[in-house]
Amino acid sequence: MPLTPLDIHNKEFTRGFRGYDEDEVNDFLDQIIKDYETLIRDKKDLEHQVNNLEEKLSHFSDIETTLNKSILVAQETAEEVKQNANKEAKLIVMEAKKNADRIINEALEKSRKVTLNIEELKKEANVYRTRFRMLIEAQLELLKSDDWKKLSDKPGEEPDAEENNDVVIKSQA
Repeated sequence: MPLTPLDIHNKEFTRGFRGYDEDEVNDFLDQIIKDYETLIRDKKDLEHQVNNLEEKLSHFSDIETTLNKSILVAQETAEEVKQNANKEAKLIVMEAKKNADRIINEALEKSRKVTLNIEELKKEANVYRTRFRMLIEAQLELLKSDDWKKLSDKPGEEPDAEENNDVVIKSQA
């Protein structure tokens, strides 16, 4: 068990012949007691300070652990958000491709219909042109025919220009 300042103070020495000077020994012991008391106080202060620092260290260790866990959770959350964003982006791209394919197919279908309509109109135009040519040729043949001469050969009558027009118009109908 360590000595206390009181133990040092109460220590009695035996006296011998030509022993130490009692006042000098007592002064030295008083100095030791003061120094020892200072050391004990300093030790208690340091122990108290160590306890406070250990409490703070424990507190900061807990904070560090909590921060590390928070960082891990944040990283996991960020990774999940990133994965979800990638999935959503892929879905958007797939939907856009489907829409693009649908639009392209609709455009191709409309293009086919327009092409068919154009072909149909070309055929109708050819038929019309052929019929019109035939009509014109028939009218020319009618004009070249001898029937016109018979109409104009009647004695005393000239064929009327309006009657000729009526014949042409009737033939066209």
